Amino acid sequence: MSSDEKVLPFLEHLAELRKRLIVCVVAIIIGMGVAWNFSNDLLSFVEKPLTGKTYLTEMKKSLYGELKKRYPDAYKRYKIGEELAVPEKTRVLNYSAPLEPFFVQCKISMLAGFVIVLPVIFHQFWLFVAPGMTRKEKRLVVPFVTAASLSFCTGALFFLIVIWPVIINFSLSYEAAGLQSWFNISAYINFCLRLILIFGGIFELPIISLLLARFGIVNYRMLAARRKYALLASSIIAAFHADLITMFVIMIPLYLMYEVSIWVALVFGKKKKPVMVEAAE
Repeated sequence: MSSDEKVLPFLEHLAELRKRLIVCVVAIIIGMGVAWNFSNDLLSFVEKPLTGKTYLTEMKKSLYGELKKRYPDAYKRYKIGEELAVPEKTRVLNYSAPLEPFFVQCKISMLAGFVIVLPVIFHQFWLFVAPGMTRKEKRLVVPFVTAASLSFCTGALFFLIVIWPVIINFSLSYEAAGLQSWFNISAYINFCLRLILIFGGIFELPIISLLLARFGIVNYRMLAARRKYALLASSIIAAFHADLITMFVIMIPLYLMYEVSIWVALVFGKKKKPVMVEAAE
């Protein structure tokens, strides 16, 4: 094969990749335009943990209520419910640069638009890799796009509803008489958006495992034998975040999704056909 014949398929792949990327970029811009209308509502939702009132405080109220009923003397002696008597504090995000809130709104709208058009993005990815698939494998496009989109959204919602209040609550616990919180809007939102993408990606691991297992690239035994490396990789990825709490809330779900991926590969992986040995005559 000549060098020109080798270069031609590579250029065709680049042209196909450019086509798919253009479609994705246009879709994200359209999604961003749609998301712009409710970006302020999204910002308000992300700001909610700043009040200090989250599902954690509700759980504490229930727990402390039971302790007060069962052990009233210990409840008074150790002042267990004292922290619940502290009134909610109004905290606001601050900005220090011109147009900073506008650019933050753009970031929120872009990520929300990205989530809105996830089916388009995953479909374009599928079309890019489809030429290397069999006709039977190509029929999996709808299940793949649906499952991948739902998995990312599940990871993002899990973070926003369960993990984000924990992180902010932990941060606010350091407030004292001489130490008060003063959150910058860019740092606050950038941190949140980055973790949304991370958790969305983490929840995609079982889908990736499913595809690789169906195509026979990986299998249950291969993934199970590498558990210790997965735990190490999870720790390294989580270590890029400064505080200990954030490290753990990234590392634990990441490793758990690897465990889920192992079982997905076991259940849905490509089954080897038994070799029929003809009896010797």
